[in-house]
Amino acid sequence: MSVKLALSTLCENPGRRTGLTTLFTEFVRGARRLFPGVSWVVFAGADSPWEIEDPGVEVCRKFPSNEHPLRRLAADHFRVAGEARRRGAAALLTVGFHPVEDEGLPVAMHVFALGEPGRRGGLRSAYRDWAVARGLERARLVIANSEWTRAQLGTARGRVIVSPEGLRHDLFNPEGARGAPGVAGRYVLWASNLYPYKRVELALAAYAGLPKETRARLPFVVAGGDWAGGRARAQAAAVRLGIIEDVRFLGWVSDLLLPELYRGAQVHVLSTAHETFGRSVLESMACGCPSVLQDLPVLREVAGECATYVDFAAAPAATAALAQACSDGELQARMRAAGVERSRTFSFERLARERVGAVLAAIGEGPS
Repeated sequence: MSVKLALSTLCENPGRRTGLTTLFTEFVRGARRLFPGVSWVVFAGADSPWEIEDPGVEVCRKFPSNEHPLRRLAADHFRVAGEARRRGAAALLTVGFHPVEDEGLPVAMHVFALGEPGRRGGLRSAYRDWAVARGLERARLVIANSEWTRAQLGTARGRVIVSPEGLRHDLFNPEGARGAPGVAGRYVLWASNLYPYKRVELALAAYAGLPKETRARLPFVVAGGDWAGGRARAQAAAVRLGIIEDVRFLGWVSDLLLPELYRGAQVHVLSTAHETFGRSVLESMACGCPSVLQDLPVLREVAGECATYVDFAAAPAATAALAQACSDGELQARMRAAGVERSRTFSFERLARERVGAVLAAIGEGPS
């Protein structure tokens, strides 16, 4: 079998990296190992990192990525499919859209993000709703990253599969260096970009309810990139809550450093209002770090019984859950062991097998 597939990663902004940065690279790397007869055209921005050097992977940098959002949208909708076809691709993989001009090329649409519940308005939200709805009507294949996401999508014209996100177990595991730069001892860890819907302020409020001596022993470490003033709001919340001296902001942290942060943490917290998967939850489990999570169905789908769940909007209950996770040694040991075991079911090999296999079947190049 000899097939070429195209993948657009133009939705990434190299100045604001996300979990997709790793996912794209590891997806293609895993696909090359499992499907050596499948070669790739990857569309990436001029400054976007791309670590794979492989004769079976050609990187096209003709089009802008998401630091230029309007130009990126124009390229993705009107130019990428044509370029992919000219380069011999048999299908195009996208994130959250079906091109307006598809040049007759079959499209497999990933869905990693949906509109936030209860939030309407704004060009970004309107575009996302339109693009996903249009993609459901036209895509040959739709790839959802969780059962919860699949349930939100409703009816699609093509096949829909659920393929959970992957993990590099050579990086994210319990063994190796641990700790946070400039922090002595253990800490409470926040590991996510500071998007408004992540609600880091609620996690800080839960932390503020801990006794002063506990906060002195376990500072609150924030690892994540800024977004729309999110860091300033978090700092203001820490000042308002009287805990600014106990909070450390690290900024965006690479995947190479993240495992050390998880291993050194007493507990990982995520107070998000909305997720379609919850990547930091999987990473923390793999590194043996217990989590206190917002009680969302999708986070239960990922972590199962390996985490503590609470509504962070109820600050006293969230503080109590955090205090128990920080002090209950038996609970910590149980969640660490169970989380490491559960994380082993998620891998980039599984992701590549499921997604590339489904794409090949959708275009008649593999088993249905």
